[in-house]
Amino acid sequence: MAGIYIHIPFCKQACHYCDFHFSTSAKYKDEMVQALIQEITLQKNYLNGETIQTIYFGGGTPSVLSADEIIRIINTITGIHTVTSDAEITLEANPDDLDRQKINAFRHTPVNRFSIGIQSFFDDDLQWMNRVHRANEAEASVKRAQDAGFENITVDLIYGYPLLTDIKWKHNLNKVFELGIPHVSAYSMTVEPQTALAAFISKKKQPPMNEGQSANQFNIMLDAMQSNGFEQYEISNFCKPGQYSRHNSNYWRGIQYLGIGPSAHSFNGDTRQWNIANNARYIKSLTENTIPAEIEVLTETNRLNEYIMTSLRTIWGLDLDKLNNIAPGASTEILKTARQYFEDGSIAQNNNIITLTARGKLYADNVAAGLFF
Repeated sequence: MAGIYIHIPFCKQACHYCDFHFSTSAKYKDEMVQALIQEITLQKNYLNGETIQTIYFGGGTPSVLSADEIIRIINTITGIHTVTSDAEITLEANPDDLDRQKINAFRHTPVNRFSIGIQSFFDDDLQWMNRVHRANEAEASVKRAQDAGFENITVDLIYGYPLLTDIKWKHNLNKVFELGIPHVSAYSMTVEPQTALAAFISKKKQPPMNEGQSANQFNIMLDAMQSNGFEQYEISNFCKPGQYSRHNSNYWRGIQYLGIGPSAHSFNGDTRQWNIANNARYIKSLTENTIPAEIEVLTETNRLNEYIMTSLRTIWGLDLDKLNNIAPGASTEILKTARQYFEDGSIAQNNNIITLTARGKLYADNVAAGLFF
């Protein structure tokens, strides 16, 4: 089994914290769709005939595409690959795009899951982030999608930024519960280089993020999620029983995936490749039947460390037997390195599975890096 990711590199405006690849001009949208279709065709052998069980439209803002454009892309995939009848097909969307007409149009596509970028239910927070939508649109978009028959919905929330008091954070979480949304992805605000937010902080126009605030709001979220029947199956992802994101779960579990579009990454177990992050050059290359990608052949150490980083973030944990499948004897070595994290209460072991504790989840990346080979 495998997945396909489609990167749609267009946004109406730039969020202050975002460092993903996108353009605020959709001038070449038609050419981009054709280039995506061409790359799908050229990359037909990358997954070695694996059956496709997930398709994910990410970005950028995929909801700027029309239903007909989505159908063209999906039809190209199904014309080349075997796709399971119950494939999870996700479309990321901004609330302001999901009016009744657009949602009804998407009902006539194979899309069966929405990922809605809400971030907050407070207008002042959304303005601070430079989001396009407003709080009333966020709530209304979810209700419209539900009314149209989309039950498989996830929303994004952000915490740990200066405007977000604990009271407001609890309100955001409670709003999600009230709306009956079965899946939530929640991320601590991260200041990425080359973003507007980073520039504001360096010029002292904004205060830096507060790690203590972020940790406290992370714990508030854990308590709220547990009280409302949500399972934390990955550090930043929560769901009602059985409502995992199959696509993202496959990333964390080392399943192969093909990334289509500018800046998209691919992984087939032996190599990783990534496309150029430039729309014009991406389109030009595909018109010349060339895939504009760099390729890295993964070493044994690369594969060990990638498995440690991804698996440790999940409820399924790090399987010592899988480590040994990558490199015989690797489990013996990692248990030596892991001793300090067992002692400080950051990780725990059950049979051959190592998982993060509640304490370890606060420092997940540091713990994983400390276990690298």
